Amino acid sequence: MPVTCTNYKLKCGGCPLLNQPYPDQLKRKQQLEQRLLGRFAPVSPVLGQAEPWHYRNKAIATFATGPRGRLTCGIYAAGTHRVLPYTDCLLQDTVINQTIAAVLEAARACRWPAFEEDRGTGLLRHVLVRRGKTSGQVLVVLVTAQENLPGSRNFVKALREKAPWVTSVVQNCNPRRTSAVLGSDVRTLYGPGKITDTLCGLQFAISPRSFYQVNPEQTEVLYAKAIEFAALTGKETVIDAYCGIGTIGLCAAGRAKQVIGVERNPDAVRNACANAAANKINNARFICADATDWMRAAAQPNSGLPHPDVVFLDPPREGSTPACMDAVVAMKPKRVVYVSCNPETLARDLTHLTRRGWKALKIQPVDMFPHTEHVETVVLLSKGGIDSNKVRVEFSLEDMDMSGFQKGATYEQIKEYVLEKHGLKVSSLYISQVKRKCGLDVGQNYNLSKKEDAKVPQCPPEKEAAIMEALKHFQMIS
Repeated sequence: MPVTCTNYKLKCGGCPLLNQPYPDQLKRKQQLEQRLLGRFAPVSPVLGQAEPWHYRNKAIATFATGPRGRLTCGIYAAGTHRVLPYTDCLLQDTVINQTIAAVLEAARACRWPAFEEDRGTGLLRHVLVRRGKTSGQVLVVLVTAQENLPGSRNFVKALREKAPWVTSVVQNCNPRRTSAVLGSDVRTLYGPGKITDTLCGLQFAISPRSFYQVNPEQTEVLYAKAIEFAALTGKETVIDAYCGIGTIGLCAAGRAKQVIGVERNPDAVRNACANAAANKINNARFICADATDWMRAAAQPNSGLPHPDVVFLDPPREGSTPACMDAVVAMKPKRVVYVSCNPETLARDLTHLTRRGWKALKIQPVDMFPHTEHVETVVLLSKGGIDSNKVRVEFSLEDMDMSGFQKGATYEQIKEYVLEKHGLKVSSLYISQVKRKCGLDVGQNYNLSKKEDAKVPQCPPEKEAAIMEALKHFQMIS
């Protein structure tokens, strides 16, 4: 297919590999996986998608003031805050493309202004659209800078006239100056406020803030491989860490004795419980807790929790934590199935586990995000048959960055945590200032200038408090 996307030429950054033939993209991802992970186990060929177009079931567009003061919406140009006007995206579901266009027309009819970040004025920030691939249900989430939304009924009416397939409309209020799209306040304007979708034969409810894989076709490929690696016989206790709305755990529940899912997002946990009930799955339960904290507590000899036979680890892009993986090691499951969306942090985490006597047996990449740099990976690990104190691991320091384990957490992990937990963006400089106050090594890359007259901005109190809380979360301070 020739490249016909206008925004690709304008460097939107959403699909940087769009100009490469799809087989070449798979070859490129195979080489990446081999370079980063090949030393742990043989890397199977990447499982590509038969039709790698219009696969995304979720999209986010940002509102802005366009030419002649007219409301527009689109996506940011790569590395900027310049909004490129929305066009039909080749990666997004075609119905989602049509829905975003209808949202813009309805918002213009209501004469709603875009939120101006630099001035702190205006109303509309973003629109998030989700579509159930099997159900056809469409959820529109209108993100506003204030609770008051005058003319909301007129908006819903106008939107439904232009896009009658929309089944739910939700307002999400996010008044904070943050790069996070969604706030915590949600108000349903039309419909049930959520959608359903079928995955691996099970029905899942998806709310505005729930994590759900964006490529349902390849998700089934990914989950089938993960469950195959788990080798369940119906007798196993399974822990699903970072479980989200329970997708992997519930898909595996029919082949296990019991499933325990752990997730810190309360909305996702509520969805997971509802999903279990909707699918009449009685052998799965879900716990709202930070995965690291819960796994550490569960690994204690007197925890009273059942011994896991299989552990699924499906962490976010920054990977798991040393404490969480050490807890898994202490639990002594028969198998660990690690599902990763970032081969770099996966390589780091596999090194951590292999140094503790675990061995990667199988590595299967899955192309969940065609035309992008990203690739998903499933790894099967089991306990090695040798003394963990005598394990020898060979790896290239050029390929690995072990700073995350030398210091408890990397600067990027701290930034991600502070942004997600507090909605604040913090710099490496601010983190180093707080670490220095706590007597922690800041690393050679973050030392202050030796010039006496150097002007260095100081970390604001609210950001210092957030960074301190992050350091405690990563067990870097008590």
